[in-house]
Amino acid sequence: MAKKKIKIDKSLCIGCGACAGTYPDDIKMDDDGLATPINGVADEDAVDVCPVGAISVEE
Repeated sequence: MAKKKIKIDKSLCIGCGACAGTYPDDIKMDDDGLATPINGVADEDAVDVCPVGAISVEE
């Protein structure tokens, strides 16, 4: 799957770590316990991993 520019809405993130666990090269858990993109891009399927819809693809 192609990497796309992503956005993580920290106001929605619950810090479950599913995204960082599934895509550790693209997403990490920040010091605040919430997800953050490492390089601003991730596999497009990362959107589907988030149980609360905090990850979106920027067009």
